[in-house]
Amino acid sequence: MRLTIALLALLCLVGATFVFAPPGGAQNASGSHAHDYVIFANVFTDRGFALTGARARVRRSEEKKFRWEAMSDHQGELAIRVPEGAEYELTIEARGYKTETRKINAQQDHRTELTIRMEPQTEPHPATATGGKS
Repeated sequence: MRLTIALLALLCLVGATFVFAPPGGAQNASGSHAHDYVIFANVFTDRGFALTGARARVRRSEEKKFRWEAMSDHQGELAIRVPEGAEYELTIEARGYKTETRKINAQQDHRTELTIRMEPQTEPHPATATGGKS
């Protein structure tokens, strides 16, 4: 019985290691973030309140697929770490607000700080225009 409990505990620890490990490529081979560029953003509503749950996505300017993603916290803050030396496009989306896009030049310095004020959406979202029914 004790052996079974010990094996289950070991299995849980090993599983937790995989669950909480950073996604592949998050760190370089030495384990440091010395050559990373950090994008910090504060996201606010049009009234100046912190916007919780805004979705930020980043892609290289020449690519179509977004490779990095984050959500703003209860203070409207978010951070995304990307490799330095490239140009990126940051897109921020939130329900009820227009999508905001910013160009990021990660070829200088090691970080950028943005303050983004989201503008309300003037037209209803297509999915809600019909009450969500097809």
